[in-house]
Amino acid sequence: MKNPYDISHVKKIQNAIWSNITTTMTPITAKNLELGAHYGGVFQVGNEQLVMHTDGVGTKLLIAQELEKYNTVGIDAIAMNVNDILCLGAEPLVGVDYIALEKEDDFLVEELMKGLVAGAKESNCAIIGGETAIIPEIIKGGKRPFDLTFTVVGKIRKKLITGQEIKPGQIIIGLESSGLHSNGFTLARKVLDMKKWGKEMLEPTKIYCKSVLEMIESDIQISGLAHITGGGFSKLTRLNKEVGFELTSIPKPPKIFDALFEKVKDSKVMHTTFNMGIGMAIILEQQHENQIKSIAKKHGVNSFVIGKTTNKKGGWLESDGKDINLTL
Repeated sequence: MKNPYDISHVKKIQNAIWSNITTTMTPITAKNLELGAHYGGVFQVGNEQLVMHTDGVGTKLLIAQELEKYNTVGIDAIAMNVNDILCLGAEPLVGVDYIALEKEDDFLVEELMKGLVAGAKESNCAIIGGETAIIPEIIKGGKRPFDLTFTVVGKIRKKLITGQEIKPGQIIIGLESSGLHSNGFTLARKVLDMKKWGKEMLEPTKIYCKSVLEMIESDIQISGLAHITGGGFSKLTRLNKEVGFELTSIPKPPKIFDALFEKVKDSKVMHTTFNMGIGMAIILEQQHENQIKSIAKKHGVNSFVIGKTTNKKGGWLESDGKDINLTL
């Protein structure tokens, strides 16, 4: 089974957007143009390098509507943003939310705010404002239709991490996810029984701020970080085009991924759509493996060596003695 949307077409649209927005760059942003395909926009204010990023929760919101449970998707909205800027070495500072409604709905807004506040506290990111829009002509469908996005601003801690320091022979450590997180739901909703899997599908995205920020602040030299979201493990290849990323030992994922594979029956689609139980990947020298695992364990996060970097460019999954190309 293929992805329900044309990934190459999406990339074409993204490239067109980037070509347009680069014309707006000022001197404080121009030197960071090469980060256009990365996890946030980097800019300079005084002596500080700041990062800005925005993201939403996608069609996972439809699961919330189906189950009539709205108090956790705010965590997802925060997580999708703060986890992304972590990959640049940034600590979340502040953010603003955007809630779009079909009509005034006090209960829905109150429930959404519960998740936003919980996610903000977990990531130590202050919500300093936002926008609530009532747009019935656009927001339609379901019992309580809505859309939810978040925008975050963070600060680079020790140094900007771009992935350019990645070289062959390094290890890839994966941090365990809490489930599907917030990507792949267009396909997941199509193939999974909502009555059986709905509750697990709504499990909030894990926020990695505490563990990853401690790793960044340590003496460990981290070469690259990847938030495994849309595109699955193909996300690794955006870090550095001059090396390869081979996945050799991803641990057995939670049962929901088995249920998905029974329907999809394609390893490439699975690993380029879903996180397969790994929400964040860290690339570094093998000598730091125990330190990384120790920090992750301290924060209650399971971690595993899931692969290595090689001279064979692109992303690869080792399966039954063959390499499956994960590059999109």
